[in-house]
Amino acid sequence: MSLKLNSSGGGSVTLQEPSTASNLTLTLPTTTGTAVIQNASNNLLMNSGYGSDAVAYGCRAWVNFNGTGTVAIRGSGNVSSITDNGTGDYTVNYTVAMPDVNYCSLVTGTNHEGQNISGDSKLRDTASNKLVGSVRMQFTVNDNQTAYDSPNANLAIFR
Repeated sequence: MSLKLNSSGGGSVTLQEPSTASNLTLTLPTTTGTAVIQNASNNLLMNSGYGSDAVAYGCRAWVNFNGTGTVAIRGSGNVSSITDNGTGDYTVNYTVAMPDVNYCSLVTGTNHEGQNISGDSKLRDTASNKLVGSVRMQFTVNDNQTAYDSPNANLAIFR
């Protein structure tokens, strides 16, 4: 079955799963051909011009926030709130929990002078602070690990 939509129309299209276990393919009108595939294991596959389809691992949560004074989220995805635990110490709470704690976390930020961090932006004690519903992060500088509030704090979670 083929469905054709024109640019002047509106509305929505609902696709129903096939009656057999097979790959679902969405072909977009470009010269690159197949753009997105969902295989029988419900993995999202993409061919981004590398010659083969591969499992795509998306960012499961992200946040950009001001960690000085009253913490303020500038933008986020799958983040419900930030808890300020003290100077340079924050807990990021997920809207939808991770399936387990085996995710990858990327933490970045700037110091109070707006310069790139000369110390550490890191997860706190991952053994007890990396949870399915939240993760705790900390900003420190210098060898003595002096904590500081980051005016431009960022976290991305991949799984």
